[in-house]
Amino acid sequence: MDYRKTNAPTTTVTRDMMELCEDTGNVYETVAVIAKRANQISAEIKSDLSKKLAEFASYNDNLEEVFENREQIEISRYYEKLPKPTLIATQEYKEGKVYYRNPAKEKEKLQ
Repeated sequence: MDYRKTNAPTTTVTRDMMELCEDTGNVYETVAVIAKRANQISAEIKSDLSKKLAEFASYNDNLEEVFENREQIEISRYYEKLPKPTLIATQEYKEGKVYYRNPAKEKEKLQ
């Protein structure tokens, strides 16, 4: 997923929690859903960054290291400018892009 194309804000935004928890009816459940999605996004971003930085890894010292470091710095800056995973997850939740289910609630409905 290209996280640069998301319309999530890059800075912290104050949100109305009652509006966010309309789907679940429980603030804590909503926060847990968003937190789990944020952890997934964080893991994806970290693996992407690691893959890109691994391409520039060199195990010997030479003069070209300065140029490689510039490329590494540019990649790192790109990832630093991305919105935080919690902001991306919250935006996805608001847009209805996050699928979640609560097995305990489903079990209660069946009984």
